Amino acid sequence: MTTTIATTSATKIATNRPGVTLRLATRDDVALILALIRELAEYEREPDAVQTDEAMLAANLFGAQPGAEVVIAEADGQPAGFALFFHNFSTWLGRRGLYLEDLFVRPEYRGRGVGQVLMAYLAKLALERGCGRFEWSVLDWNTPAIDFYRRLGATGMDEWTVQRVTGDALQALAASFAPRG
Repeated sequence: MTTTIATTSATKIATNRPGVTLRLATRDDVALILALIRELAEYEREPDAVQTDEAMLAANLFGAQPGAEVVIAEADGQPAGFALFFHNFSTWLGRRGLYLEDLFVRPEYRGRGVGQVLMAYLAKLALERGCGRFEWSVLDWNTPAIDFYRRLGATGMDEWTVQRVTGDALQALAASFAPRG
């Protein structure tokens, strides 16, 4: 399912791929970002997992304290994909890192270098911002993505597993914190 949404007139970032440009997302892109997130969820076999909406994205990406940033890839002037990222921090390096939360390229634009351009741009941005590393997670069944990342030079962190607390478990954990008055 591809949703075509008009894009803004944000400044284009030239790339080394003919017909492929990047641009930093603006508040005007919230509907497009949400459409791309939903397409990613569909690809990852979790179409009902998306709970966000345009208002939440606008507040959290473009509000007073943005929690993440988005770069949009366009191919021949059409939205082809996106990357949503934010900074984390490495205590061992004593420096920020750049964490890629989501990378998605629409199926009809795969194989045209769109994903590689997005990843190279984020690597360059990480270096420009003084980051000590650039990292992300990938689903273990997503062999095409894993193969793509290996071609870029990424290595898996096999000794590490992602841990997550959500929903009722998050509520219970928070409720267990009872400071003494």
